[in-house]
Amino acid sequence: MATPPRRRIVGVSTKMYFSAARTRRYVSELLQILTSSPPDLLARLDVFVIPDHITLASVVSQLAGTRVLVGAQDASCEDAGPFTGEASPAVLAEVGCRIVELGHAERRRLFGETDRDVARKAAAAARNGLTPLVCIGERARGEAAAAAGECRVQVEAALADLPDGADVILAYEPVWAIGAAEPAGADHVVSVTKAIRALDCVRRRKGTTRILYGGSAGPGLFAKLQDGVDGLFLGRFAHDPAQFYRTILEVATA
Repeated sequence: MATPPRRRIVGVSTKMYFSAARTRRYVSELLQILTSSPPDLLARLDVFVIPDHITLASVVSQLAGTRVLVGAQDASCEDAGPFTGEASPAVLAEVGCRIVELGHAERRRLFGETDRDVARKAAAAARNGLTPLVCIGERARGEAAAAAGECRVQVEAALADLPDGADVILAYEPVWAIGAAEPAGADHVVSVTKAIRALDCVRRRKGTTRILYGGSAGPGLFAKLQDGVDGLFLGRFAHDPAQFYRTILEVATA
């Protein structure tokens, strides 16, 4: 029996760029745009928004009754306990969070997170019914084969403790392309993501494994990458709701 096609997906993280008021306005403006979109648009793909921790619960309320998923920018590997300042994956699930972004290059660089830390957090997310969105990517610009090798180590570690049937999203974000003026070249991205898809730890999983591209991603990119990825993970280019919607349309129709 043929494997059904993976559902496309596109989303945005606001990192720590927005105030609470701007987050409310952003979500409200996005909803207004989506209200006037083709009625079956969000039935064709998954769309997610990842705000900061402080506004997450209010964003869940704003998006209640829609198909737009809400994610968190990080989560603890523990469900509860004496962990001051941490965000419990159990509580995130309780308030309506659906996705947890883990292992972003900034957290690895600024907070010293390791592949093992990311793996423990991914397992904690999955046991609480959340979908781990695990960021992977090579540090320095180079050949696709070397990049794929560096990513393989990260992917194998992230999936090591994840239940075989759990869904996971891998966000391929070359570290050198994050915040750059241009994304990584399409040939490079497709080569690396196809290599990731071919890994035994990915190919043999029962759960759905989707791959996104992030790293200066924006409108006009998905059509060039769709042979290797299932969607895009956007940053500053989607901080304008109209631009985000333009990218949603592209991913849905390419």
